[in-house]
Amino acid sequence: MKNSASQKIKIGIFTLVGLFLLVASVFLIGKRKTLFGNSFTINGTFKNVGGLQIGNNVRFVGINVGTVQNIKIISDTLALVTMRLDDKVRSHIKTNAVASISSDGLMGDKLVTITAGADNAPLIKEDGMIATVNPMELDKTVAKIAQIADNAEVITSALAGIATQVKSGKGSIGTLLYNDTLANNLKGTVKSAHEAVESVKKGTEGFSENMTALKHNFLLRGYFKKKKKAEEKKQKEMEKAQEKSGDDDKDKKSK
Repeated sequence: MKNSASQKIKIGIFTLVGLFLLVASVFLIGKRKTLFGNSFTINGTFKNVGGLQIGNNVRFVGINVGTVQNIKIISDTLALVTMRLDDKVRSHIKTNAVASISSDGLMGDKLVTITAGADNAPLIKEDGMIATVNPMELDKTVAKIAQIADNAEVITSALAGIATQVKSGKGSIGTLLYNDTLANNLKGTVKSAHEAVESVKKGTEGFSENMTALKHNFLLRGYFKKKKKAEEKKQKEMEKAQEKSGDDDKDKKSK
């Protein structure tokens, strides 16, 4: 009898502890999911909910303020998401706020993130509609990344092939960098051009010397003297013409 009474007491204690833990768990979960206390609901339409489920969190400025209460398909291209929010944030959710679907971390659960609107906008009403931004479709994003990776691989292979050809001396750049014959030809061309310039320079100096010698030659001395006198005469005539023009201007001004 004593053992039976002791066992009943132990069973009763375990039962009470279990019930307490159950009630505490329900209370904590209910508080987290906004099942208890004052709350209000808002709605948003999305073309793609991106894996969002009922019970997922709703965040505002990085804080969990509610949960997704219901997800309903309203047309072939739209789904209506109903969110239950804590009444404490009612005064912060404006009509121009925006709701978007994101992930809790890189691979975490989906959630709804609400971005605050302008301060001067009116507050959203009970069961009101909030503007939404459709989530990025992961499949299309992965496909684009794969396409970019394939293009990068093709470009890298092409660049590697070009580098190999250049290194082996093929092509214009490879020939220019690695072919000594072309470099020697360029050196020869530059040398020839330099020699040609020197020849022209020497020829010019020789011509000047020859002209000087001809001026002192007794056979041509008279020719150069006449030429010099003609130039001096022409210069004097030009000076007289300028002086006359200046005198005419003075006479006009005096009149």
